Amino acid sequence: MSDDTIFGKIARGEMDADIVYENSRVVAFRDINPQAPTHVLVIPRKPIATINDIEADDRMLIGEMFLAAKEVARIEGLESSGYRVVMNCGEGAGQSVFHIHLHVLGGRSLKWPPG
Repeated sequence: MSDDTIFGKIARGEMDADIVYENSRVVAFRDINPQAPTHVLVIPRKPIATINDIEADDRMLIGEMFLAAKEVARIEGLESSGYRVVMNCGEGAGQSVFHIHLHVLGGRSLKWPPG
């Protein structure tokens, strides 16, 4: 899998982003096309194209992504009001960058089903 996506460049520090949280394994930054008042993307530094490409050895990394989403929610003050965490898989589901990422959405009432 190529890591030459916009997210790969952000993960390597080759492209600027509005970073909310980062550690050695993940980076969280504001979405440039927000769908809610708070819309932050959490990406692994390791390039993985889709959910279908996650391997058993990635289980700790995927857990790290969710811990980062929890930290983003804390930083953004969403813990008590609620937030949504979403990962799309494939073009038909709305994935436009093929580097897995969690969407952390909040700051307004979110409807269900989402669409």
